[in-house]
Order: sequence, then structure tokens, then C-alpha cells
Amino acid sequence: MRKILIIVQKEFKQIFRDKMMKPILFIVPIVQLAILSYTADFTVRNINAYIVDNDHSTLSKTFINKLSNSENFHVKSVSDSYQAAMAQMDKNNIDVIVSIPQNFHQKFISNQPTSIYIAADAINGTKAGISINYLRSIIKDFINENFKKQGLKAGNLGIELKTRHWYNPNLDYKFYMVPGILALLVTIIALFLSGMNIVKEKEVGTIEQINVTPIKKHEFIIGKLLPFLLIGLFEFSIGLLIAILWFKVPILGSFALLYLFTFVYLILILGVGMFISTVSNTQQQALLLAWFLYVIFLLMSGLLTPIESMPNWAQTITLFNPVRYYVEVIRLLILKGSHFSNLWLHFIVITGSAILINLMAIWNYKKTS
Repeated sequence: MRKILIIVQKEFKQIFRDKMMKPILFIVPIVQLAILSYTADFTVRNINAYIVDNDHSTLSKTFINKLSNSENFHVKSVSDSYQAAMAQMDKNNIDVIVSIPQNFHQKFISNQPTSIYIAADAINGTKAGISINYLRSIIKDFINENFKKQGLKAGNLGIELKTRHWYNPNLDYKFYMVPGILALLVTIIALFLSGMNIVKEKEVGTIEQINVTPIKKHEFIIGKLLPFLLIGLFEFSIGLLIAILWFKVPILGSFALLYLFTFVYLILILGVGMFISTVSNTQQQALLLAWFLYVIFLLMSGLLTPIESMPNWAQTITLFNPVRYYVEVIRLLILKGSHFSNLWLHFIVITGSAILINLMAIWNYKKTS
């Protein structure tokens, strides 16, 4: 028993002697719990709506005001052009379109059947279904309230809600999840392989042999990155093939753009892994840091929970999450067939971040002779 206690005492001393282990053991779990408890929210909020008002009546304006005052919807624009609304949906700026037909007010007060057309971006089938249900509830309340004002019974009016699910007509959840999971698999491979690389050489001692060679720091980092970059592209190709052949996910966008964004994104994540490897002294430290970042990247990427449903401070943090941009890009390219004109901002963010993090990794790598 005494021998066991001596070993236990030695291990505790060894753990707490390591400066990197203290924040990993005590700060990281607190940060994860504090942030992720708020971001892992499956409630659908802040649904962006576009109202196509073909009636321009007092009643249609009353309905628009009611929708605007709803806590779940944000009316981004109102016009009489359905084409303009679809253009905004193609750009991923809105989630639903509510189209009010001509003579809606007249038919309403005349107690004649009419209809309201709802179109939803169904890439995320669950979000689309919930959004439509919210709209049904709001429209039902609106009808009842205004029928009471007219002294009529709501049951006398037949209002048909016509719905259409764009980009995912059958609300197949695989279409939404498979591209996002493909993005995460690429992230796992790049982050953990590169994160373990330099620190492994530190542990086995081969880094000292490299340090006495005339190779420059940037040449060393680039040489480390290239094999993992090729492996990442190969793994992405395998995953894309499985998505097409097994899960029957339609690829509507450009393959060239898919590989361009994946290429730049891999450089970014490999840079993150290399930076982790340069600041870590052991593989255990590197593994814990990489895992911490991966969990944050995952839950704040918009893959599992809508970013719009997160608190404002959490939405701000997601702006610094590279996985968020890549998940958005891969979904827009695969499921919407978006063009580069809709994705140029994502490209600038990913490319700029890739350059910055790799420069940090090169600068932080301490090569001594």
C-alpha cells in the first residue's frame, strides 16, 4: 500500500509540475461547460422571413406586423416580388418566404376561401418543419383575431396554407447532416494528425537532429504540412464518393469549388494543429488541447444546432470558428449549387485565417542550433 501511495504522490507531482497541464485540467472543463451549455440549444429562433405582399391592404400590413412582433421570426424584407425573395433564399439570407395573394383582404372580409403560400429553405429539414409549424400557429391566431373584429366565426373561412420545401423536398435529414459530417471528418483528420506531429518528434528526440540541419523554419513547417494535406484531400474524396453513391446526396455545385475550399480549409486546420504541436511539450498535452478545440468547433459550427438560436455573445464567438464557414460552404455548394459570387466572403475568411495561423505556427516553432 505504501508503495502505491508513493507512486500516486509521484504522479500528482509530475502532473502539477507541468505548467500546461494545470489550465487543461481545471480551466478547459469550466470553459467548455460554460460555453456549450448555452450553444447546445435545439430551440429554433430568429427565423429570417421574407414577405411577398401582393395585396398591399390594411389586413396584409396587420399580418406583417404580427409576424414582425413574433419572438421566433425576423422579417428581413417586404416586397411584391417572389423572384426577389427566391434570390435572397439562394444566397442563404432568409429561411422562409410567406406570400400573400392578391385580393386577400377582400376575400377575407367576404368570407371566401383563399390561401397563403409558404416556401421554406429545407436544407435543414427539422428547422424548416418547425418554422412552418410556427407560421401555421401565427396565421391561425391572426385569422381568429381578425374574424372576431369582423364579428364572424373563423370556421366559416377556408384558408389553405400551401407549402413548398426548397433544396430538400422530401425533408431527408441525411441531405443536411452528411455534408456537415464530411466537414467534421476532414477536420478531425487534419487537426489530430498535425497536432501530434512535432510534439511526437520532441518526445522521441528526433527533433534535435532536425534542429542542427540547415533547414529553415518555414521549410520545416511546409514539409510537415504537405503529407497531411494530401491525406486530407484523399479522405475528403472518399467521403464525397460515399455521400454520392451510398447516401444519394445530390451534388449541385461545382466540384472545382468544393476542392478549392477544402484545399484552403485543410491548410487552415493543419496550421491550427501545427500551432498546437509547437506549444505542447507532450503528446498528452497536444491531444487534450486538440480535443478541447474540436468540441468547441463542433458545437459552435451550426452542424447540430442553428447558430441563429444561440445567444448573441455565442453567435459572435462563432465568427472566429473556421468550421462554421466550411460547414456553410460545403452545404451551400452541395445542396444549393451556390456560385463563388455567393461564397467569396467565406473564401476570404478561410484563406486569411489559414495564412495567419500558419505564420503563427512558423513563428512559434523554436529552432535552436
